[in-house]
This record gives sequence, structure tokens and C-alpha cells, in this order.
Amino acid sequence: MKALALGALGVVYGDIGTSPLYSVQTTFGTHGIAPDPANILGVLSLIFWSLVMVVSLKYVVFIMGADNRGEGGIMALLALAQRGVKENPRARWVIMVLGIFGAALFYGDGVITPAISVLSAVEGLEVAAPALVHYVVPITLAVLILLFILQRSGTAKVGAVFGPIMCVWFVSIALLGVHALIQQPTVFKALYPGYAVQFFINNGWHAFAALGGVVLTLTGAEALYADMGHFGKNPIRLAWFGFVSPALVLNYFGQGALLMSDPSAVSNPFYKMVPEPLLYPMIGLATVATVIASQAVITGAFSMTREAIQLGFSPRMEIVHTSQRQMGQIYMPWINRTLLLLIIAAVIGFGSSEHLAAAYGIAVTGTMVATTLLALVVARRQWHWNKLVVLAAGVIFLIIDLSFFGANLIKVEHGGWFPLILGAGIFTLMTTWRRGRDLVLRELKQSGLALEPFITSIMAHPPTRVPGTAVFLTASAHSVPNALLHNLKHNKVLHERNVLLKVAVLDVPFADKSERLEINALGHEFYRLTIRFGFSEDPNITAVLPRCENMDLPFDMMDTTFFVSRETVVASNRPGMPLWRDKLFAFMTRNASSATAFFQIPANRLIELGTQVEI
Repeated sequence: MKALALGALGVVYGDIGTSPLYSVQTTFGTHGIAPDPANILGVLSLIFWSLVMVVSLKYVVFIMGADNRGEGGIMALLALAQRGVKENPRARWVIMVLGIFGAALFYGDGVITPAISVLSAVEGLEVAAPALVHYVVPITLAVLILLFILQRSGTAKVGAVFGPIMCVWFVSIALLGVHALIQQPTVFKALYPGYAVQFFINNGWHAFAALGGVVLTLTGAEALYADMGHFGKNPIRLAWFGFVSPALVLNYFGQGALLMSDPSAVSNPFYKMVPEPLLYPMIGLATVATVIASQAVITGAFSMTREAIQLGFSPRMEIVHTSQRQMGQIYMPWINRTLLLLIIAAVIGFGSSEHLAAAYGIAVTGTMVATTLLALVVARRQWHWNKLVVLAAGVIFLIIDLSFFGANLIKVEHGGWFPLILGAGIFTLMTTWRRGRDLVLRELKQSGLALEPFITSIMAHPPTRVPGTAVFLTASAHSVPNALLHNLKHNKVLHERNVLLKVAVLDVPFADKSERLEINALGHEFYRLTIRFGFSEDPNITAVLPRCENMDLPFDMMDTTFFVSRETVVASNRPGMPLWRDKLFAFMTRNASSATAFFQIPANRLIELGTQVEI
């Protein structure tokens, strides 16, 4: 478990572990809170109790209990919550919208985290050598571009050193905090929550606005849950309570102690706390730590996109496996390029971590609200908690989440618009794809022929049978695939053995061996074959087909031909979606990866037959 806990330091805690670089500075500087003793104790008290209530209690204790067969993350939570309301279509729709909303904002997090993290680390140069201020943005861009170029080679090798590096980072920031606390230990009074209450009484509206800075101490909390499948609950909990949490608290309180002694340090309290001989080494260590934090968010975006594809919320995309040993190590070229362009735009457009902080909070808090609501559904529907207990937990957690969210909404004009526009765009794409696929399947089902009567009819006047096995991929196991009809119409032949293959995606990360395959003999050498995958698996059809031999359906791949119907979507004014969404869905369909690549079917064994679908 200790080894897993060390690994978790490098992957799970990079984001929240680098928050001290900018959180305190943003809370005081951006929101105009005077760094006097009462306010310092109030802010530190808010930070401490936010870490306790949100990270320790909500995420580490409560939400990490909502695992989907060991997997976490908002898409896994979405599938788990929907499972609890199977009989209620309206509730399933609401849960789906919540999950997509949270996922869309997570992509905003994936854009802003690398930008603000690396930028805040390099801004240490402004403290060490003010004359280098003009080089902060170019150096940040160079580091980020290099990071994204290296994505194609994978992180399996360098990932082995992430844990030890982050261990050095947490020890360093803890020691910096201790050094400052020795000179001003009175800040430990902030452990008493009354100082947080007094902070609101003294500052009123300004205190509420300051929550937009305090919430930055919680960035990365979602990663604890999202990466649970890689390390397990206990190692993540051990690393948090035994190492990460104490280090963060010591550093935040150390920054507060520095401000007590020198209020002018508010311009950059993290780097002002570093002894001058160690300033450049600390800038280097901080840059490496923020690169590691960025890496975790980028790979998280890759993983969530794959899950979204499998669950039907995103078109198929190219997925490259960068490790032969670890199945979770993937690289998605299109997502990589898009993230890089958006991050470059964010760094150039905002120019500093202080300006980016206004945009960061909305992405983080929006995802937190969605996660809390979905977890409450799981607690009630899956765990069967008492209604009053669920209500009490919901009130406590949602008051905190919505307070942070509201504090960030007031910063929309100062940068909060960025993740909102980005999230709205991604939300539109995901919901359009899901609705469009439903409409296509409805049209195919309405125009399709029932399978069993078709087999009976065709066998009454059988066409010429040719040797070999034909596998027809179909979305409906009870209708005749269009590819089969086209083959009969144009080639006037029927294969000796015909298999109607449906690929089903379950609402669990990995399918059990017992539920992987289902074969039904329909007579006259027709078979209905269903292959099931979990949403975290790659749908490799040719790797699964050999297992059918144990179920009396052997496949000789050299004698098997795959037939796929490729739909050409035509936008129309039919009821279903507005015309502009029809056109957007048609565009997404044209640019989706082919079934050949996605289902890993050998190109020399595949025949694609086109069909036009009007929605």
C-alpha cells in the first residue's frame, strides 16, 4: 500500500499540491482583502476548514465510497447514478444532463490547470529577478508545448519518477511553512472556526467574494476520485491524511505567518517565503511539480473522453496505446492538439496566474456541484440511505459547493466567461451527439425488417450460399442489418454462415468474463452474437471472437468477412433536433473515426456499405 500511496502522490495530488503557488496570493490580491491580522486568521481558517469539509470529508470519505467496480470519475459516477433510476426516464435524463455538465466543465479544468499551474511556477522569476518579467509567458509556453509534444511517447517511463518528485515537493513546501511558523506561531489560532465566521462579519460582501480565491486550495480534489481506479481508495486516503494534507496546511499557515510579519509579501507570499539562496532551485522544482500536475489532468481528459465515447456521448476518435503493460496509458491526438491550442490561448490571453484564477474557480466549483448531486443520488438509490441522512448530507455539502460556485459567478466578466463558454460548447457537442445517435437508431429501427420473419422468408426461396462466415455489425440485434440487405440486393448471395454482431457497452468499467459473450442460434446458420465491453475498455472485436469457440461458434479469421453499414446523415426539418444541431451532428459523424480502427477490425477483412439516414 505504501508503494501505491507514493504513486498516488505523483498522479493524484499534483494539482491540489501546487495550489499554494497562487491561492493565498489570489485571495488577498485579487479581492482587495487587507492582509491585517484578523483577515489573515479568517482566510487561514476558511482554507483549513474547506480542506477538512470538502476534501477530507466529502471527497476522501463520502464520494470515494461511490466507486463503479473500483473506478471513479464523473462519467463512472454518471453510469452508477443512472443505474439507480432505471425505471424513471425523466430522472435518467436529469442525471445525464448533470453528468455531461460536470464533464464539460472538467475539460475547462483541463485547459486552465496546466496554464495557471506552470504560469504561477515560472512567475517566481518576477521575485528572483524582476527584469525577467517579460520572459514569464514565453517560458511558460515553451514548457507547455514541450509537455504536449511528449504526450505521444506516453508517460509510463517518466511516470515512475513522478511520485518521488512530488514527495520532495511536499516535504519542501512543508519545511518552508515550518520555517515561517517558527517566527509567527500565533497563526495556529486559525484552527478555531470562529475566525472564519468573524471574517464574514467584518468584511461582508468582500468576504463572500474572497471565497473565489479560497476555492483554489481545493483544485484537484476531483482527481482523488477520478484516479481511484489506478490506486484504490486506501492508498489515496493514506497519502492524503498521512502526508499531503499536513504539508498543505503547514505551507498555507506559513504563508499566513509571513503576511503577519510582512504584509507587503502579499504580492507573492509563496516565493517570498523562500530563502533567497534557494529561490532558483525552488522555481525549478515548482515548474516540474506543475508539469506533473498538468500531466495528470491531460491524461485524465484522455481517459474521460474514451469513457464518453463508449457511453455514447462523443464520436469515435483515434486512441493510441503508449504502454504495452498498462492499459490505462493512452494518447488521443485530436484531444491533445485541441487542449494545447486552448491552453496557449489562455496563457497569452490572460497573461498571469492572478487573471487566470478568475476563470479557474467556475470550472472547479461547477464540477464539484455536479459530483455532489450525483453522489447523493447514489447514496439514496444504490446504498439505500435514509432520506433524512441524504437530505442532511446534501444540505451541508451543497451549501459549501454553491457558496463557492456563487462566489466565482460574480467573476464572469473578469475571466469566468472562459470556462463557461468552453463548457457550453462541449455540453452542446456531447448532447447533440447523444441525441443524434438516438435519432439515427430510431430511423434505422423504423425502416428495418424484423429478423426472425426475414430468415424464415429468405429460406423459403434461398439465394446462392457462398463459403465462409459473414459478420454483420448492427446496432439492433432484432432487426436485419442494412449491410446484409445491401449484400443480398447487389451481390445476390448469402454466406454459408451469418453472424449478426452487436457491441454493447455496459455501465461498469470492465465487463465480467461471464457477461462478455452471448450467442443465440437462429437456425439456418444464422447467429445473433452480443459482445459486451465496459466503458473503460477498448472494443477489440477480433481479440474476443476466438473465445466463441468454447460456445460452439468457432471463427477462422482468414475465412471471415466483416460487413459494416456506414451511415451518411442528412439534416432535415424533421422533429427531433433543430436544423443547426442536425447539421452539427452530420459534421461530427463525417469526422468520426471509422469502425475499422475503433473496433480494431483488420482492414483487409472489412467491407463497408453506405446507407443514407435522414434525421
